[in-house]
Amino acid sequence: MKFHVLTLFPDMIIQGLSTSVIGRAAERNIININAVNIRDYTLDKHKKTDDYTYGGGAGMLMQAQPVYDAWREVSGGRKIRTVYVTPQGIPFKQNLARELAGEEEIIFLCGHYEGIDERALEEIVTDYVSIGDYVLTGGELPAMVMIDAIARLVPGVLNNEDSARTESFHNDLLEYPQYSRPKIWNGKKVPDVLLSGNHRKITQWRLEQSRERTRRIRPDLYEKYRRKEEAVKQLSKHKRNNIHMIESLVRGKAELLYAEGENLLIYNEDCKICMITAESREAGERMLVLAPSKTRLFITGQDFMNEPVCSRFSFVVYHECYQVLYTKKEPLPVRHNDIRLLTIEALPYVTEHYDMGDEKHLKKLIEAGMMYGAYVDGRLAGFMGVHEDGSLGLLFVDKEHRRRHLGEALVCYCTNRLREQGCIPYAHIIKDNAASLSLQESIGYYIAEQTVFWLGTDA
Repeated sequence: MKFHVLTLFPDMIIQGLSTSVIGRAAERNIININAVNIRDYTLDKHKKTDDYTYGGGAGMLMQAQPVYDAWREVSGGRKIRTVYVTPQGIPFKQNLARELAGEEEIIFLCGHYEGIDERALEEIVTDYVSIGDYVLTGGELPAMVMIDAIARLVPGVLNNEDSARTESFHNDLLEYPQYSRPKIWNGKKVPDVLLSGNHRKITQWRLEQSRERTRRIRPDLYEKYRRKEEAVKQLSKHKRNNIHMIESLVRGKAELLYAEGENLLIYNEDCKICMITAESREAGERMLVLAPSKTRLFITGQDFMNEPVCSRFSFVVYHECYQVLYTKKEPLPVRHNDIRLLTIEALPYVTEHYDMGDEKHLKKLIEAGMMYGAYVDGRLAGFMGVHEDGSLGLLFVDKEHRRRHLGEALVCYCTNRLREQGCIPYAHIIKDNAASLSLQESIGYYIAEQTVFWLGTDA
């Protein structure tokens, strides 16, 4: 991932981001930080980039020309997400950090003085973002804060792939207290449960501590968490039919947009998917109006949300799918001994053999550690992965290796991986895919009574 920073103080950016985790990631070329001096693009012989404001008022304003020319040089005319760091912007939060981490390049624009000429902002800025309701002398510090938060979500930046999933703000909970050696320090002892070796009890203790800490320090976050818990409880009355919504909430992949009785609307911002369960067609239609404009896919399990709703909202039905899930406690046997995480070198093979996703999307999944390959004699013979929404899929096996249990081994391996992460594995299987449905049944997956419909506006 590449970060470009348009600034009057490039040394400040480079020095501030050249140490610790972010610095090491840059050294390994996992991320790239390009600090661009706006002064290099001014036409003024004295290298001035500011002037007085029209209409009067205190302070100076950064001129449009050097800002725009610096941006044009960096972007090369391409459409690159450009973030203007300003206290007038939307608050920078973890969900925005996750969204921006999916970009290949981002440009940060750092203002100074009284800001930047509005005409330049209108030409180049895609996002106005603030790190808080206060004013600083320039945008460099906020830009570095955002780069740090975004970069650590880029695959490979953190050594432990679970780190970003278990820390503060994951699923609206603050991180639990942590302890290291010695066991007793200054008369204070490490909690006994952490020394017990009982991982189930440790996990439960950490969850309880996260809940209590969030309730005490951040009651606003705790209220969001509590509403999600209530929604999960409601959805669990029909667990098999609602597993996609339950897991999206439990894994922290989706936000609860509306909840009233059995009427629930949740939204996964990463993949722009809305999921709906409703008591009636009228209730479902009311929730559809609340869906974010960026939504590209609606998933619902109610038949009454199908044809009449499609007619009113100009939707088409992409697919009707069976929903399958694995809830047994025991891991599945994997009858193949060479299954491993795919690396970026496998992208051409995956792109060639999977026709329901473009190369950019598949590259993102591989880099995020969400795809696995089965190898025969050292050669890639098939693959499977986890979609951005958390469901299993993307299964493919070379023709010459079919009927040798490679597909079954991949499903079992990925199922076990999700179980190790505390997830309930599930998948959506297109209704006419009898072979895939039979495979899932044969290894112990349950089939939900209710099918789900994928609805959208673009055929």
